[in-house]
Amino acid sequence: MTDRYAVIGNPISHSKSPLIHTQFAYQTGQDLSYEAILAPLNGFRDTVLTLRDEGCRGVNITVPFKFEAFQLATRLTARAQAAQAVNTLKFDGTEIIGDNTDGAGLVADIERNLDFTLQGKRVLLMGAGGAAYGVALPLLNAGASITVANRTEDKAHQLAALFAVHGSIQASSYTALAGSQFDCVINATSSSLADALPPLPRGENAKRGEIFAPDALAYDMMYGKQSPFLLFAKEQGAARLADGLGMLVEQAAESFFLWRNVRPDTAPVIAKLRLI
Repeated sequence: MTDRYAVIGNPISHSKSPLIHTQFAYQTGQDLSYEAILAPLNGFRDTVLTLRDEGCRGVNITVPFKFEAFQLATRLTARAQAAQAVNTLKFDGTEIIGDNTDGAGLVADIERNLDFTLQGKRVLLMGAGGAAYGVALPLLNAGASITVANRTEDKAHQLAALFAVHGSIQASSYTALAGSQFDCVINATSSSLADALPPLPRGENAKRGEIFAPDALAYDMMYGKQSPFLLFAKEQGAARLADGLGMLVEQAAESFFLWRNVRPDTAPVIAKLRLI
């Protein structure tokens, strides 16, 4: 019998996860189906439990339910515990195993696909929501030193305090970033969904941008269009620009491995999605 999987979010119609996992299944010979499910904002728990009771084997979680998924899980992986947010659930009888594959997906995309080494690099992580929590520990484990900036500075301090035991991480307001430069600037905010730009300091001369060090990578977790952040980064002299499509595919591969114990080849899937 075909095993059933899904991605749950609100909104969800834009999700490429069904296409990605369908490609993974075809590539690896796995017999499964994968669908996108819109959950009411106040109905996430009921949606998950109904799917589990109907025999679904696992689900991915996207905005805005990653913190709720963390609370719903009956057992957490170490990286989900550290992130305090969950983007992957695996059902094993009545047990709900929660994992977070976002950070592994981001680091794999940056280091393997973009050939950018994070060891010793200064990283500016913008945002202090579920996306930022999911990637902070893997970035630290990769050897990066992190500055977290958020519109609500207290939330940046909370995130930094949680992960301080794991490496070099500090919090900052956007205003206090003036005069600092970073090797990698990651947009983990939802600003690109609203065609907005985080309030980064702007350099007077694009060739010596305020924030971007020489050879800097600007990375937006959003994908599908040229975001205001990436346009800003290009204007400010960032050497390399990347959207989050590679991260999306890499984190999906981590979820697929958790569910099926088979690791798919991500490169042809990323290449195919670039053509769509």
